Amino acid sequence: MTTPYPFLLLSTRPEDAAASEELDSFTRAMQVPKGAIEQHRLEQEPLGRINLDDYSGILLGGSPFNNLELMKSPLQLRVEREIGTLIAEAIDRDFPVMGACYGIGAIGTAIGARVSDDYAEEAGMVQITVTDDGVDDPLFEGVSHKFDTIVGHKEALHTLPDDPRITILATGEACPIQMFRVGQNVYATQFHPELRAETLEFRLRLYAHLGYTSHETFESQIAHSYDGDYTANNLILKNFADRYRR
Repeated sequence: MTTPYPFLLLSTRPEDAAASEELDSFTRAMQVPKGAIEQHRLEQEPLGRINLDDYSGILLGGSPFNNLELMKSPLQLRVEREIGTLIAEAIDRDFPVMGACYGIGAIGTAIGARVSDDYAEEAGMVQITVTDDGVDDPLFEGVSHKFDTIVGHKEALHTLPDDPRITILATGEACPIQMFRVGQNVYATQFHPELRAETLEFRLRLYAHLGYTSHETFESQIAHSYDGDYTANNLILKNFADRYRR
Protein backbone atom coordinates (compact mmCIF):
# COMPACT_ATOMS: atom_id res chain seq x y z
CA MET A 1 0.00 0.00 0.00
CA THR A 2 1.46 3.33 -1.03
CA THR A 3 1.38 6.41 1.14
CA PRO A 4 -0.26 9.69 -0.02
CA TYR A 5 3.09 11.46 -0.37
CA PRO A 6 5.85 8.88 -0.85
CA PHE A 7 9.53 9.58 -1.22
CA LEU A 8 10.70 9.23 -4.81
CA LEU A 9 13.81 7.06 -5.21
CA LEU A 10 15.64 7.59 -8.50
CA SER A 11 17.61 4.45 -9.34
CA THR A 12 19.95 3.79 -12.26
CA ARG A 13 21.21 0.28 -11.51
CA PRO A 14 20.48 -2.09 -14.43
CA GLU A 15 20.58 -5.27 -12.34
CA ASP A 16 17.18 -6.19 -10.88
CA ALA A 17 18.78 -7.57 -7.71
CA ALA A 18 20.79 -4.39 -7.16
CA ALA A 19 17.80 -2.13 -7.75
CA SER A 20 15.67 -4.18 -5.36
CA GLU A 21 18.41 -4.15 -2.71
CA GLU A 22 18.74 -0.37 -3.03
CA LEU A 23 15.02 0.12 -2.40
CA ASP A 24 15.13 -2.29 0.55
CA SER A 25 18.18 -0.53 2.03
CA PHE A 26 16.58 2.91 1.95
CA THR A 27 13.30 1.51 3.32
CA ARG A 28 15.07 -0.22 6.21
CA ALA A 29 17.38 2.66 7.11
CA MET A 30 14.60 5.25 6.95
CA GLN A 31 12.37 2.92 9.00
CA VAL A 32 9.37 3.53 6.78
CA PRO A 33 6.82 0.93 5.66
CA LYS A 34 6.81 -0.62 2.22
CA GLY A 35 5.06 1.74 -0.13
CA ALA A 36 6.48 4.84 1.53
CA ILE A 37 9.17 4.95 -1.19
CA GLU A 38 8.27 4.96 -4.87
CA GLN A 39 11.17 3.72 -6.99
CA HIS A 40 11.69 4.92 -10.54
CA ARG A 41 14.34 3.02 -12.49
CA LEU A 42 15.71 5.57 -14.91
CA GLU A 43 17.74 3.00 -16.82
CA GLN A 44 14.46 1.35 -17.82
CA GLU A 45 12.30 4.32 -18.76
CA PRO A 46 12.46 8.13 -18.93
CA LEU A 47 11.53 10.06 -15.82
CA GLY A 48 8.79 12.09 -17.43
CA ARG A 49 7.24 15.11 -15.75
CA ILE A 50 7.50 14.98 -11.96
CA ASN A 51 5.30 17.13 -9.74
CA LEU A 52 7.35 17.62 -6.57
CA ASP A 53 4.18 18.43 -4.63
CA ASP A 54 3.18 14.75 -4.99
CA TYR A 55 6.18 13.63 -2.91
CA SER A 56 7.64 14.02 0.56
CA GLY A 57 11.16 14.20 -0.85
CA ILE A 58 13.60 12.91 -3.47
CA LEU A 59 16.14 10.13 -2.89
CA LEU A 60 19.04 9.54 -5.25
CA GLY A 61 21.28 6.54 -4.64
CA GLY A 62 24.42 5.13 -6.20
CA SER A 63 25.02 4.34 -9.84
CA PRO A 64 27.38 2.58 -12.26
CA PHE A 65 27.66 5.96 -14.05
CA ASN A 66 30.48 8.42 -13.36
CA ASN A 67 30.47 12.11 -14.23
CA LEU A 68 34.08 12.04 -15.46
CA GLU A 69 33.55 9.34 -18.09
CA LEU A 70 34.81 10.57 -21.46
CA MET A 71 32.52 8.38 -23.55
CA LYS A 72 28.95 8.49 -22.24
CA SER A 73 26.19 6.37 -23.69
CA PRO A 74 22.90 7.92 -24.84
CA LEU A 75 21.32 6.31 -21.75
CA GLN A 76 23.75 7.99 -19.38
CA LEU A 77 23.32 11.35 -21.08
CA ARG A 78 19.53 11.08 -20.78
CA VAL A 79 19.74 10.07 -17.12
CA GLU A 80 22.10 12.94 -16.31
CA ARG A 81 19.86 15.42 -18.12
CA GLU A 82 16.67 14.25 -16.40
CA ILE A 83 18.22 14.10 -12.92
CA GLY A 84 19.91 17.46 -13.44
CA THR A 85 16.63 19.13 -14.41
CA LEU A 86 14.78 17.72 -11.39
CA ILE A 87 17.60 18.53 -8.95
CA ALA A 88 17.80 22.10 -10.25
CA GLU A 89 14.08 22.53 -9.60
CA ALA A 90 14.43 21.04 -6.12
CA ILE A 91 17.29 23.40 -5.29
CA ASP A 92 15.32 26.40 -6.57
CA ARG A 93 12.40 25.42 -4.36
CA ASP A 94 14.55 24.17 -1.47
CA PHE A 95 12.60 20.93 -1.72
CA PRO A 96 13.82 17.96 0.38
CA VAL A 97 16.47 15.85 -1.36
CA MET A 98 18.88 13.21 -0.12
CA GLY A 99 21.51 12.40 -2.73
CA ALA A 100 23.94 9.63 -1.78
CA CYS A 101 27.21 8.81 -3.61
CA TYR A 102 26.18 9.34 -7.26
CA GLY A 103 23.71 11.84 -5.82
CA ILE A 104 26.43 14.10 -4.45
CA GLY A 105 27.89 14.38 -7.94
CA ALA A 106 24.49 15.24 -9.41
CA ILE A 107 23.79 17.89 -6.80
CA GLY A 108 27.36 19.14 -6.94
CA THR A 109 27.18 19.49 -10.71
CA ALA A 110 23.92 21.43 -10.39
CA ILE A 111 25.54 24.02 -8.13
CA GLY A 112 28.80 24.30 -10.06
CA ALA A 113 31.10 22.16 -7.89
CA ARG A 114 34.28 20.68 -9.32
CA VAL A 115 34.30 16.88 -9.64
CA SER A 116 37.62 15.02 -9.83
CA ASP A 117 39.19 11.64 -9.11
CA ASP A 118 41.58 13.10 -6.50
CA TYR A 119 39.51 11.91 -3.56
CA ALA A 120 38.37 8.50 -4.75
CA GLU A 121 37.95 5.89 -2.00
CA GLU A 122 38.15 2.13 -2.21
CA ALA A 123 34.90 0.44 -1.24
CA GLY A 124 34.72 -0.31 2.46
CA MET A 125 34.23 1.13 5.92
CA VAL A 126 35.54 4.57 6.89
CA GLN A 127 34.96 6.96 9.76
CA ILE A 128 33.28 10.30 9.18
CA THR A 129 33.62 13.45 11.30
CA VAL A 130 30.68 15.81 11.75
CA THR A 131 31.62 19.49 11.34
CA ASP A 132 30.62 22.21 13.79
CA ASP A 133 27.86 23.24 11.38
CA GLY A 134 26.78 19.63 11.05
CA VAL A 135 26.32 19.23 14.80
CA ASP A 136 23.48 21.74 14.65
CA ASP A 137 21.78 20.13 11.65
CA PRO A 138 18.58 18.18 12.48
CA LEU A 139 19.73 15.19 10.42
CA PHE A 140 22.55 14.62 12.92
CA GLU A 141 20.28 14.49 15.96
CA GLY A 142 21.45 11.50 18.01
CA VAL A 143 24.53 10.99 15.79
CA SER A 144 27.94 11.01 17.47
CA HIS A 145 30.71 13.41 16.38
CA LYS A 146 32.46 10.52 14.61
CA PHE A 147 30.66 7.54 13.11
CA ASP A 148 31.25 4.52 10.88
CA THR A 149 29.93 4.51 7.37
CA ILE A 150 30.53 2.90 3.98
CA VAL A 151 32.05 4.44 0.86
CA GLY A 152 33.08 3.30 -2.59
CA HIS A 153 33.57 5.84 -5.36
CA LYS A 154 35.93 6.59 -8.24
CA GLU A 155 35.25 10.33 -8.18
CA ALA A 156 34.25 12.94 -5.62
CA LEU A 157 33.75 16.67 -5.20
CA HIS A 158 37.06 18.47 -5.17
CA THR A 159 35.78 21.95 -4.37
CA LEU A 160 32.44 23.62 -3.76
CA PRO A 161 31.56 27.04 -5.17
CA ASP A 162 31.57 30.11 -2.94
CA ASP A 163 27.84 30.14 -2.29
CA PRO A 164 26.21 31.20 1.01
CA ARG A 165 23.54 28.52 0.54
CA ILE A 166 26.12 25.71 0.90
CA THR A 167 27.09 24.26 4.28
CA ILE A 168 29.61 21.41 4.73
CA LEU A 169 28.22 19.02 7.33
CA ALA A 170 30.71 16.14 7.44
CA THR A 171 34.25 15.41 6.33
CA GLY A 172 36.61 12.45 6.05
CA GLU A 173 40.34 11.81 6.14
CA ALA A 174 40.66 10.68 2.53
CA CYS A 175 37.74 12.68 1.12
CA PRO A 176 37.18 16.16 2.58
CA ILE A 177 33.62 16.74 1.34
CA GLN A 178 31.57 13.86 2.71
CA MET A 179 28.28 15.67 3.25
CA PHE A 180 26.87 19.10 2.54
CA ARG A 181 23.55 20.92 2.46
CA VAL A 182 22.22 23.43 -0.05
CA GLY A 183 19.73 25.83 1.49
CA GLN A 184 17.88 24.15 4.32
CA ASN A 185 16.54 20.96 2.76
CA VAL A 186 18.78 19.66 -0.06
CA TYR A 187 21.36 17.17 1.26
CA ALA A 188 24.17 15.27 -0.43
CA THR A 189 26.47 12.58 0.95
CA GLN A 190 29.55 10.97 -0.57
CA PHE A 191 29.07 8.03 1.77
CA HIS A 192 26.16 5.59 1.77
CA PRO A 193 23.81 6.29 4.72
CA GLU A 194 21.54 3.47 3.57
CA LEU A 195 24.14 0.70 3.80
CA ARG A 196 25.49 -1.71 6.38
CA ALA A 197 28.03 -4.52 6.09
CA GLU A 198 25.73 -7.12 4.53
CA THR A 199 24.61 -4.81 1.76
CA LEU A 200 28.16 -3.67 1.07
CA GLU A 201 29.20 -7.28 0.62
CA PHE A 202 26.27 -7.87 -1.73
CA ARG A 203 27.22 -4.88 -3.87
CA LEU A 204 30.94 -5.62 -3.90
CA ARG A 205 30.38 -9.16 -5.08
CA LEU A 206 27.94 -7.93 -7.71
CA TYR A 207 30.24 -5.16 -8.95
CA ALA A 208 33.60 -6.89 -8.37
CA HIS A 209 34.50 -6.49 -12.04
CA LEU A 210 34.10 -2.69 -11.99
CA GLY A 211 37.15 -1.90 -9.89
CA TYR A 212 35.64 -0.41 -6.74
CA THR A 213 38.19 -2.41 -4.77
CA SER A 214 41.36 -4.19 -5.80
CA HIS A 215 41.62 -7.95 -6.16
CA GLU A 216 44.20 -8.03 -3.36
CA THR A 217 42.01 -6.23 -0.81
CA PHE A 218 38.57 -7.43 -1.91
CA GLU A 219 37.95 -10.00 0.84
CA SER A 220 39.69 -8.01 3.57
CA GLN A 221 37.59 -4.93 2.82
CA ILE A 222 34.44 -7.00 3.15
CA ALA A 223 35.64 -8.59 6.40
CA HIS A 224 36.66 -5.21 7.84
CA SER A 225 33.24 -3.73 7.08
CA TYR A 226 31.67 -6.17 9.56
CA ASP A 227 33.65 -4.48 12.35
CA GLY A 228 31.68 -1.27 11.89
CA ASP A 229 28.61 -0.01 13.71
CA TYR A 230 26.26 1.60 11.20
CA THR A 231 23.52 2.62 13.62
CA ALA A 232 24.42 6.32 13.45
CA ASN A 233 24.95 6.09 9.69
CA ASN A 234 21.42 4.80 9.15
CA LEU A 235 20.02 7.25 11.71
CA ILE A 236 20.79 10.10 9.31
CA LEU A 237 18.25 8.65 6.89
CA LYS A 238 15.70 8.00 9.63
CA ASN A 239 16.03 11.62 10.71
CA PHE A 240 15.52 12.68 7.09
CA ALA A 241 12.37 10.54 6.87
CA ASP A 242 11.01 11.76 10.21
CA ARG A 243 11.58 15.39 9.26
CA TYR A 244 10.04 15.33 5.80
CA ARG A 245 7.54 12.50 5.59
CA ARG A 246 4.03 13.74 4.89
